Amino acid sequence: MSEVNTTFQPADYAVCACTLMVACGIGVYHACTGGKQKTTNEFLMANRNMNPIPVSISLVASFISAITFLGTPAENYIHGCMYWLYAPSYILTGLWTSRCFLPIFYRLRVTSAFEYLELRFNKVMRICGMLTFFLQMVIYMGIVIYAPALALSAVTGLDLWGSVIAIGLVCTFYTTIGGMKAVLWTDVFQVTIMMSGFLALIIAGSIRAGGMGEVWSIAEKGGRIDFFNFDPDPTVRHTFWSVVVGGTFTWSAVYCVNQAQVQRYLTCGKEPVAQVALLLAVIGMVVVVSLACLAGLVMYANYANCDPLTLTSVKSSDQLIPYFLMDLFHTSPGLPGLLVSAVFSAALSTVSSGLNSLAAVTGEDIVKTIWPDMDELKYTKVTKCLAATYGILCIGMAFVASFLGDVLQAALSIFGMIGGPLLGLFSLGIFFPWANSKGALFGLICGLALSFWIGIGAQVYKPFVPTPGLNADNCTALNDTMMTTEDMMTSQTMMMMTSSLAPTVEERPAIAALYSVSYAWYSAIAWLTVIITGLIGSFATGYTKPSEVDPRLICPVVDAMYCCLPEKWKAPLRCGVEKLQPDDDTKEGVKVVNAENGLEFKAGSEVNPNTQYMQPPYPTEKEYNTKL
Repeated sequence: MSEVNTTFQPADYAVCACTLMVACGIGVYHACTGGKQKTTNEFLMANRNMNPIPVSISLVASFISAITFLGTPAENYIHGCMYWLYAPSYILTGLWTSRCFLPIFYRLRVTSAFEYLELRFNKVMRICGMLTFFLQMVIYMGIVIYAPALALSAVTGLDLWGSVIAIGLVCTFYTTIGGMKAVLWTDVFQVTIMMSGFLALIIAGSIRAGGMGEVWSIAEKGGRIDFFNFDPDPTVRHTFWSVVVGGTFTWSAVYCVNQAQVQRYLTCGKEPVAQVALLLAVIGMVVVVSLACLAGLVMYANYANCDPLTLTSVKSSDQLIPYFLMDLFHTSPGLPGLLVSAVFSAALSTVSSGLNSLAAVTGEDIVKTIWPDMDELKYTKVTKCLAATYGILCIGMAFVASFLGDVLQAALSIFGMIGGPLLGLFSLGIFFPWANSKGALFGLICGLALSFWIGIGAQVYKPFVPTPGLNADNCTALNDTMMTTEDMMTSQTMMMMTSSLAPTVEERPAIAALYSVSYAWYSAIAWLTVIITGLIGSFATGYTKPSEVDPRLICPVVDAMYCCLPEKWKAPLRCGVEKLQPDDDTKEGVKVVNAENGLEFKAGSEVNPNTQYMQPPYPTEKEYNTKL
């Protein structure tokens, strides 16, 4: 392997600059057209009339963009392609979201997903859910900003933190002035670049390796092809069960209840349109993860006997893809710039969606609570300021992300540690009519405590993860571009020692066995903890009677997943919850029970002292401020 030139040419800088300018231009365009972002309905919800195609692309871009571009190929390069099995988990996630969660949000016509928690439980649970979401998104976006900046610094020599600031400021600019429409359409542009980048790497890399058949053969000989590990041990990092089952819970925490995704569904205006967008998004996610995994195998085929990590040509696995693209295209000025742009363009799409959703949640769940009568124009300006503020905050969180190691595992761990309990909280309200607010609060606290205990413990006592192995036995290069033989032997010896000297049981406390659980199970463990402890807390404090729960707030699994069963079978499986009637969304006096916050809805029919009512269109925060 000859020396790889990791210096950008002027054409590469020009391409990167043009990519950022296009993103800013889309923001400026939407700030100057249509309603000019003067209402929150346009700024936050794109007027609820978006086409499903840009929405579906944005759903793909929002959470599997920059992390996928950098982390997934590196995962397949080092550990093998078990990660590819996340594709079936996307399908299961899409099915669960479409049938069980999406109808609830459309039925209630919310802007913030956490409005559901107030209607089902009380105001306290709405605030708790919102704060949990804040924690998840701010940390996650810090990772997403840091990852592409790391890639840029690795291949261009640009200052790492200068890149962080540039990416963060551009994203904050077009999100703040262009609103949701700018976010959606920049996602379309950025996903196009990302897909082009993957295809370029796969095509050029496979040609250099001797074709796709040779790529697969080399990967198989290197132990990278393994889809049939059915080991039930939860401490094994990737198995069929942890990736497919655990992955379904991990991605459900994103696509079922995360505000950034729920907000995109609601921009479609109608539930069937949103379901089409979700279906297209599932297809897109499967395509993207397949291309990312294939890129990792192609990269392995090129470096199977001359590993850049062993040679210390790169310092971490997250720099492998930038190194590979510069190796392939450094003689073609402009092309490396385009492909590196794919990395940070993908990051822009994720961060912009996060900023918009954080602004929406803060405005709906906090600002409107404190100032319910704020006029529309002023409220829109406040949400724009909130988006800008969160942009600056996320730039700061990138510094924290620099200490989290592998970006892919760090990102998915965040989904599990924080998203898992949030998924459990919504699931407790939607599927279990006996749950009350006290049980929900207890369950959320227990779920967060356990997931953080395991997640932080795994950072302190890192579990040993065996790998198929890497080597640099057949490197050929000029003396001035390679390590000396002594240096190479030292590097290989250190890698062998690292692999063989895993911490023994005697060197680790007994509790460390808990920290060895695969990160892929974090979300499932947190979900199950919230459900079990939430139900225990509910029954201990006086459970809610299912017959008193409004059917609009519940999604019986039997109706969602087994609609073809006869009614005489389904009725007892609803656990006492009334059957949802076809005209329930339009009839007067929609009952909301167990509303323990003591608020009266102005809309609706006669108010009973023990229950509360509302009718479509469902009231916003400022409309229910009169105490019983």
